[in-house]
Amino acid sequence: SRTMSSLSVPKPACLNKPFVAPHRFMFGPGPSNVPPRILEAGANPIIGHMHPEMFEIMSDIKSGIQYAFQTQNNLTFAVSGTGHTAMECALFNALEPGDGVLVAVNGIWGERATDMAERIGAKVNTISAPPGGCFTNDEIKKALSKHRPALMFLAHGESSTGVLHALDGIGDLCHQYGCLFLVDCVASMGGAPLYMDKQGIDILYTGSQKVLNAPPGSAPISFSPRACQKAFNRRTKPVSFFLDLAWLANYWGCDDKPARTYHHTGPVSAFYSLREALRMLAEEGLEESWERHRTVAEYFHSGLEDMGLKLFVKDKSSRLPTVTTILAPPGYDWKEITSFIMKTHNVEVSGGLGPSAGLVLRVGLMGCNSSRASVDMVLSAFRDALQHCHKSKV
Repeated sequence: SRTMSSLSVPKPACLNKPFVAPHRFMFGPGPSNVPPRILEAGANPIIGHMHPEMFEIMSDIKSGIQYAFQTQNNLTFAVSGTGHTAMECALFNALEPGDGVLVAVNGIWGERATDMAERIGAKVNTISAPPGGCFTNDEIKKALSKHRPALMFLAHGESSTGVLHALDGIGDLCHQYGCLFLVDCVASMGGAPLYMDKQGIDILYTGSQKVLNAPPGSAPISFSPRACQKAFNRRTKPVSFFLDLAWLANYWGCDDKPARTYHHTGPVSAFYSLREALRMLAEEGLEESWERHRTVAEYFHSGLEDMGLKLFVKDKSSRLPTVTTILAPPGYDWKEITSFIMKTHNVEVSGGLGPSAGLVLRVGLMGCNSSRASVDMVLSAFRDALQHCHKSKV
């Protein structure tokens, strides 16, 4: 007779069949569609995370990030995790308990940076702009002079509100006040002009799943010599072992130690994909990519306005070319519009996030999705939705 199994949890019936992913047009704020070349790169056989070929791939990734960020910083690598992991890597290494931080809050990313910095005992001061707004260099200078922080955070591409923030001159102001300049370019990198070294940015990070079109899970980051000076002369250890810069610098071959020590197992397949994504960006050319995103965004914006829809960001020069925010059309339920577009057109567009929740619809056209064909598809989906979705008479 069959012996009673010692297992109290049976085989899950849901795992009897494989999962087949639907094909969707990913025109939300991310992740974006992954081109076949990058999917194929990620399907390569696994090698060890400490094999010489892996170190070669990591070195290629470093060079690709230096190009994408326009930096010569030696301490340039990819964090094993999504954009939030890079955000914590930046804050956890640059800050010690009691350090002052100035956070520019004009959307959800400033709110998240504030939360993270508070958790590690930093003293956070904020300057705020309404959703869709920006800060003048004068406002920033006043706040730096008043609070004298060790670090200032600013989102270059604020994807919750669709704002692209000007960066020129801010790095210089920070350095005048002995402050590091930390910039989030998750939504903007590759889609809008950005020069890490020239603009005096001390720490810059992005994600793999936006303009780079790689799967989510790796996050490029770079630290200037000035940022390294602070991070490597701490009185206390960073709160996270996983994100400790001394360990990560060694794993990525960015320190002067002769050998690399095991720290954690890097996501091998994610690194294959990221390398191919950076290769595709270099193939097209950074300036060409910036220009393509700009012209496609302008084509999209004029198409939306011709349809009678209003853009959330009034100032044209402050519009993020990668993520467009559209004022939720009055009289409609925005949720009905997004689900109609998904059901009828197989297109993902999304609602607002954080301070913009309920106010806007967000459309992301990033990397390979930034094309006139994608724009035409979104515009016709919107036209269809406005015709078929329920509009209240009020």
